[in-house]
Amino acid sequence: METFLGIDYPTLWYLVVGLLFSGYAILEGFDYGAGAWHLFFKKDLSRRIAINAIGPIWDANQVWLIIGGGALFAGFPVMYATMLSAMYIPFMIFLMLLVLRSSAIKFRSSEDMKWWRNTWDIIYFASNTLIAFLLGVVLGNILQGFELHENFSYKGGVIFDFLSPYAIMTGFTTLSLFMTQGAIFLLLKTEGRLHARLTFLLKKGMIFFIISFGVTSMYTLVFIPGVTDSFKEQPIFFALPILAFLAVANVPRLVSKKKYFQAIVFSSLTMAFLLMLVAFQLYPVLLFSTIDPSYSVTIYNAASSQKSLGIMLTMVVIGAPLLAGYLIFLYKTFNGKVKLDDTSY
Repeated sequence: METFLGIDYPTLWYLVVGLLFSGYAILEGFDYGAGAWHLFFKKDLSRRIAINAIGPIWDANQVWLIIGGGALFAGFPVMYATMLSAMYIPFMIFLMLLVLRSSAIKFRSSEDMKWWRNTWDIIYFASNTLIAFLLGVVLGNILQGFELHENFSYKGGVIFDFLSPYAIMTGFTTLSLFMTQGAIFLLLKTEGRLHARLTFLLKKGMIFFIISFGVTSMYTLVFIPGVTDSFKEQPIFFALPILAFLAVANVPRLVSKKKYFQAIVFSSLTMAFLLMLVAFQLYPVLLFSTIDPSYSVTIYNAASSQKSLGIMLTMVVIGAPLLAGYLIFLYKTFNGKVKLDDTSY
């Protein structure tokens, strides 16, 4: 098996895919989180400001989802096919909600009628909230495992089988983390009464996250088998949950000092550490079989050919700096507080 810097190609591609979906979760996290607060703003002006805060960047952030999905399909086609079979319904709902969310952003302020704006406000709020929740549900199912038989065939038969108690708990944890991220981002982009309102809402969001994360963590340790096996083999990785706790604990301190940029950095680090925790817990498994561990999808039995992975890794080395440069340019261009004008949503 070919290696680069002593790391085999499937492991490198596992890291690439993980990085792409982590970038999507962090950047789109504050987009979805901001939308999940939308109906908590009572005035039309406040809602317009909140939408325009993410207006210039929301579609650019979705590039991470497209690239991540493409990388998953190219690098681990078996995992891609099996995952879609097992999670077909939540993924179809997810795509429908993405369309509704985009429509709400575009159409909400195109007419002045109150009923028109209220309708799109509800759609915008519901789509953002449900997208964040569904992403957590999918993650919960991955951690819990699937009924996979020989040849990675999925045998689950119940339509809403993906809504297990653990998946629902993970969904609420993800939603709460995104809402925390979204509130901090809006604090960075707003001022005046809306800014004061967000300071209050952020405290509620932090409480929501701490409670949901605590309950989900306890359930994971008690009812999800083998969750600590990897950590017993490599105790150094116990640092990840500690770092995640320290990062999220630092957020209220930074917000109280009005250091919102640093606060969103530490909120993003919390998300990154938690995703690293998941990745380390699963490795080298991509989809765990609850029927027989030998039927599980791993980075080795699901990977493309060594030649294909080598070519794609070369493309990553070339494309990664371009993507980073584009994002830096975009966020610097639209830095600062939101100011509404004739081009605003």
